[in-house]
Amino acid sequence: MFGLFNKKTSTWLGVDIGSSAVKLVALSRSKRTLSLDSYAIVGLPASAIVDGHMQELAVVAEAIEKGVKICGNKLNNAITAVPSSAVIIKQLELSNAFSDAELEDQIKIEADQFIPYPLDEVAIDFEVQGPHPTNPDLSSILLVACRDNDVIQREEAVNSAGLKCDIVDVDTFAIERLLTYVSRDHLQNGDLIASIDIGASTMTLNVLHQGDIIYNREQGFGSNELTNAIHVQCGMSVEEVEQSFRLNEISVEIEAMLIEPFRDTVAQQISRALQFYYSSNVQNQLSKIYLSGGCSSIKGLVDILEEEVGIPVELTNPFQTMDVQPKINRDRLNKDAPVLVKACGLALRFFDQ
Repeated sequence: MFGLFNKKTSTWLGVDIGSSAVKLVALSRSKRTLSLDSYAIVGLPASAIVDGHMQELAVVAEAIEKGVKICGNKLNNAITAVPSSAVIIKQLELSNAFSDAELEDQIKIEADQFIPYPLDEVAIDFEVQGPHPTNPDLSSILLVACRDNDVIQREEAVNSAGLKCDIVDVDTFAIERLLTYVSRDHLQNGDLIASIDIGASTMTLNVLHQGDIIYNREQGFGSNELTNAIHVQCGMSVEEVEQSFRLNEISVEIEAMLIEPFRDTVAQQISRALQFYYSSNVQNQLSKIYLSGGCSSIKGLVDILEEEVGIPVELTNPFQTMDVQPKINRDRLNKDAPVLVKACGLALRFFDQ
């Protein structure tokens, strides 16, 4: 079992293990006010995570441990996530007459019909979401399944860093939780909002309606293309390129020669992703787009994209309405915020929103 739907604890550390970096976000709450206590971003070599699968567990664990030291908090329990590409999610409708033990057995029988691996190699969890909307004799059940190895490796990486991995979530659920938190006003009006995350190697579009993701699409495009172009054409190491981005030390020449053309490519890729969305069965007009990921804050991208798609576009900043500890550099945080979206969504798992 994942432990995905376990009861919340007092722990508040989200650990996002991405293909180019691990991101940690530590949240606490006083009464009804959330607070960002600390955060960290630690780079990973390209060989550590390949196609969402962990290849170098010790390297990842070392990066997480370094992140914990940067945070400087007495951190213990944590939550991390597997990528949605490694997960099978299924909505089931089963009789509400089953006892708990019978329900678990029945769910294993149902899962065996659509999971393409032996069940003894799969981690399974489920949540009874309530009565079926049209049949009172049935319960609606969310089932989540993933290869054991993907779950175990992430648990071991977190535990090896001196933390206790309480829960392994799914990154899509973390995005869903985060979007619900930052877009409450839009959701109250029943609007459709989109999240576009531009990762190192993958760009993901999620569309949210009333707190649920109703459309998801991934495509192979990301900030690695820009990083590698600068690495090859300017003689900088990949680490130097990524550090220069974080510290906002990219030269004017590189910006004009490589970053501005890449910015236009990003806008085109996003426009293409939205065209796929509008050509699907879910054709309702979006009311807003939230951008996140490493290159989402490229200068001018928001303005170009707004003009391209004709709807408001905003960089995702989960911390705008939170208290922020005085030791955190606010200018640095504002630049890092779009990269911390998944980690923050994971940390939010421990709080009622």
